[in-house]
Amino acid sequence: MRRLPQTALLALVGAGLLHTALFTDLYLRYVKEGLRPVLIASGVVLLLLGAVNACLDLRGSREPHASHAGHEHAHGHDHSTAPKVAWLLALPALSLLLYAPPALGAYTAAHANGKPVATTPKERFPDLPATSPLPLTLTGFTQRVQQDPTLAIRGRQVRLTGFVTPAGAGGGWYLTRIIFTCCAADSQTVKVRVHGTDAPPADTWLAVTGTWHPSGRLGTKTAEAALDVRETHPIAQPVNAYTDDLPLTPS
Repeated sequence: MRRLPQTALLALVGAGLLHTALFTDLYLRYVKEGLRPVLIASGVVLLLLGAVNACLDLRGSREPHASHAGHEHAHGHDHSTAPKVAWLLALPALSLLLYAPPALGAYTAAHANGKPVATTPKERFPDLPATSPLPLTLTGFTQRVQQDPTLAIRGRQVRLTGFVTPAGAGGGWYLTRIIFTCCAADSQTVKVRVHGTDAPPADTWLAVTGTWHPSGRLGTKTAEAALDVRETHPIAQPVNAYTDDLPLTPS
């Protein structure tokens, strides 16, 4: 059974991908939601390749080995077996089946560059609804603070959601979101500085209500995306934690 390592690894990785993408939401810790069909297709292809490999191995084991053995003897070694180091590939495959890695959080955000907030044309800022507090994404809040020429965010109570990232040596903390462009490898962060309350434990998910903290000139890049907090509510971590979604009403 000379193809056993290759067959086992193909089957293991394929089964891990299918388990993660079909029966759990753990794939969202690796890639964006839209890539789920790609993961499923990849898992199926790997399982099929493993099955083909197994069939070839079984057929080869039934054929005479005289000529093959002579060929190997002439060269002094056998090319038909995988190097032992290939079994190290089984570790990430097993992790897909047996171990759920922790979600990216405050440590990653503290050591990552902030996500550049896209420039929004002036005419793209519609009137804000009268809802209070007004639910906004962290990106939407930052755009209103730094780009909206109507200054509509001034004095408005807003509700934002994210997880806690300590601000470092200077104290304070940020409400943070990690956003996948495609997968975990290209993740970026968007953060809003929070004033007026002590920092909760890192990685705590919160719904935060407050008003813009005056710092810089509102409606320009000099304005800081910061919030004077009025109240906070712990919330459960979203199933898909790597997007910048509108907040839900805290329970």
